[in-house]
Amino acid sequence: MHCKTTDTAEAVDAFMVGLVHPFKAEVEALRGIVTGVDPRIAEGVKWNAPSWRLDEYFATTHLRARQGIGVILHRGAKTRAPEQRPAIDDPDGLLEWLGPDRARVAFADRDELCRRQPAFEAVLRQWIRQL
Repeated sequence: MHCKTTDTAEAVDAFMVGLVHPFKAEVEALRGIVTGVDPRIAEGVKWNAPSWRLDEYFATTHLRARQGIGVILHRGAKTRAPEQRPAIDDPDGLLEWLGPDRARVAFADRDELCRRQPAFEAVLRQWIRQL
């Protein structure tokens, strides 16, 4: 597993220049959405993908998916699995729970990302309150 961390938006900009991915434009749109949710959110490259953090990383772009756009929401690098999932109101069913401490959000394409952006932003705000 590659766990290199580069903690700047400039590092993400440089990473994106070299990224060859069928959904590169959508990943760029995703960057704007996530960083727009809260002014405290910072970007960096973690696990060889654009990622977002407050004190610790809480979201990482899922670049291995070759169809659609994916984001893994997590609770930092250290295992802190709670006994239960965090209480997140998700009426649109965006979250696919991968465990009690992480979930995946996936969008088929940019249209779906744009259409579901308000619901995604609401989920992100709730997620970061749980950190």
